[in-house]
Amino acid sequence: MLSYSSTLLAVLLAARHCAAGDIPSNVQSFYDGIKAAGSCSNKLATGFYASDDGPNTFSYCGDHLDDYGVIYLQGTGGALADMDIDCDGVQGGKGDDGRCGTSSDTQSQTSFEDTVASYNKGVSDLNAFVHPYVVFGNVGSKGVFDPQSKGVEPLSLMAVVCGGKMFYGIWGDENGDDGPKAVIGEASISMATFCFGDSVNGNAGHDETDVLYIAFTGKDTVPGASAAWDADSATQFESSIQSLGDKLVQRIGGGSGASPTSTTPPATTLKTTTKTSSSSTGSPSSGTCSWIGHCAGKSNISHLNE
Repeated sequence: MLSYSSTLLAVLLAARHCAAGDIPSNVQSFYDGIKAAGSCSNKLATGFYASDDGPNTFSYCGDHLDDYGVIYLQGTGGALADMDIDCDGVQGGKGDDGRCGTSSDTQSQTSFEDTVASYNKGVSDLNAFVHPYVVFGNVGSKGVFDPQSKGVEPLSLMAVVCGGKMFYGIWGDENGDDGPKAVIGEASISMATFCFGDSVNGNAGHDETDVLYIAFTGKDTVPGASAAWDADSATQFESSIQSLGDKLVQRIGGGSGASPTSTTPPATTLKTTTKTSSSSTGSPSSGTCSWIGHCAGKSNISHLNE
């Protein structure tokens, strides 16, 4: 028979490993509101593509830069962004299950590898299978936007709303100039797996423009050396930045902590081509969940925690 203390320990350990959950009501309202608006009015930079064969109607949006301290991606007609798969960074490292083998544009470094190494965790760069990062910002001649010019810090926390759930990651890479067009909408394979399961791979992402990437401004958005950069799994890494993420999303719309009554995931369409887009240039973990239901919805991440 289990003792009270051992039962309590099991509950606390379960909470620590619970990295995904229902979208908080304030974030859900934000998501619904910007989709209903159709497009943003404060376009910090525009003329980007979600895919090489689509329209160049996507923008980095600053409609809520002053009140919430956030930047997001949006197109027109209610479109947000898609999710291509990025496999850049450490190759053949922890968690590598071979799904990046189909990628034709993988690079062995990410934009902020020097900063990652400076944390002295025995990690030289990001690992796409362990670190759920977002490719955000564009460099090169086809289209330019530098998030740092608006106060977004390298390796700062980002929130991603996808597949009817919300996940935390970091800004870890930038869209480069190696493809035919300036594209947006890309994340590491671990983030994509959180969102859409392990059917995604280096050459098959999420085609629908229903993904919301939220970047936060300010020095207080960087987990720094306190994050588990040396984690063995994406779940473990996300757990180490969860308390910071829970704090930052309270900026949005007054910060209600209640979860919506329904978070039915949308249907998923897999891409069969990748963008040649990503390029490299040069809070402590919480033992509890801040929102009821934040520990739900782990069906897409179980294999990342092996």
